[in-house]
Amino acid sequence: MEDNGSTARSAVRIRDVLVTPRDWTLWRQRPRLIAYCLLVESVALIGTFLLARSPSPSEFALLGVLAVLGVVQAELGRQVERVRRRVNGTPHINMTSVWTFAGVLLLPPVLVTALVAVLYAHLAVRSWYRLHRVPAFRTVVNGSVVVLTCYAAHLVLTALGVSGMADALGRGWAGVGAILLTGLVYFVVNAVVILGALNLSSHSVRELFGGWGDNLVELATLCLGTLTALAMATLPALVLLVVPPLLILHRGVLVKQLEVAATRDEKTGLFNTVGWHTLATTELARAERTRQPTGVLMVDLDHFKRVNDTYGHLAGDAALKAVAEAISGAVRAYDSVGRFGGEEFVVLLPGIGEAAVVAVAERIRQAVAGLVVQVPTGDRQRTVTGLSVSIGVAMYPAAGTVVDRLLHAADTALYEAKHTGRNRVLTWR
Repeated sequence: MEDNGSTARSAVRIRDVLVTPRDWTLWRQRPRLIAYCLLVESVALIGTFLLARSPSPSEFALLGVLAVLGVVQAELGRQVERVRRRVNGTPHINMTSVWTFAGVLLLPPVLVTALVAVLYAHLAVRSWYRLHRVPAFRTVVNGSVVVLTCYAAHLVLTALGVSGMADALGRGWAGVGAILLTGLVYFVVNAVVILGALNLSSHSVRELFGGWGDNLVELATLCLGTLTALAMATLPALVLLVVPPLLILHRGVLVKQLEVAATRDEKTGLFNTVGWHTLATTELARAERTRQPTGVLMVDLDHFKRVNDTYGHLAGDAALKAVAEAISGAVRAYDSVGRFGGEEFVVLLPGIGEAAVVAVAERIRQAVAGLVVQVPTGDRQRTVTGLSVSIGVAMYPAAGTVVDRLLHAADTALYEAKHTGRNRVLTWR
């Protein structure tokens, strides 16, 4: 017997998603984002008509195999993907490139578009119904980006006079070179099209493109896509052997993300206490070998309880994140910034003397003093201003030669700064 509560919830979900075009979530985005989405989708649609040709029955069969394998792989990796999204919290590489790049090497453009549509429609339904509701326009624009990427890669093959994987196999090393160049273009064009979103979101370049590890995963999926196309063009049954290593790769990416998450603070994205302490210990060992000075800053947000009491805890979280970004923006890329707990932050500044460390501390203090934090509260926004920080400075080796001793010295200086007026920088003596 069907559960009435479950039926009611399903009915609500279906009713919520059936909205008229004028009520689409897209129209509530910023104008530049709306324009970007419409442009990408329009170019993808125009490209589909320009590159269209009548597929053969065998190509339809290949489309069916790739679509089924893509959906099966997505279902088998569903739990891993759910954890990846929860842990990462930012745009990340998925595994659909295996099937879409194989499609570039095996199918005409119109069927590649159909393949992308099937894979992303499945992702959209799964995300909406099983994981969390994702606005439809995001899935559509992501799929359109993949379509444009596939078309660019297809044009490279065409320009090189190669009609697909089967043709490349008969061309020896020239065919190998054509496939490698096609993969490179796929990788680069995908990144360039995503670059258009940089001015349309709050994500940084690193958040959008990921680090070396993320991009190596993308390259690995392109390699598996090539092997998939090779198997389909020679011994189709062997394509099943691609799925197990793909699932293992997917799980390996999750393990790496969990390792990173274990050293990161969830609210600010900075190192947590464990992650920062581990990195600081390594840096101090290097400082001992090179005999270079190193500075430690203990930064405390003044009157933070007042922010929570006046504006609410959501505003407090927004203020913490804004202060974290201000601190990160005031230091060098290789300096280490962590959240030490509550409203306290800690910064490691290797390889610079006391005068430079104090100058960085002053830069942080001024950056925080100039913050204006917008906090949404219901149907309007409230503005949080007047933030300030007190900062304690400790220098290696004068204040200590181990991390805990330096932290104690910086905390002592911070305590003095807070009790002599706040919003100031003091150095341990």
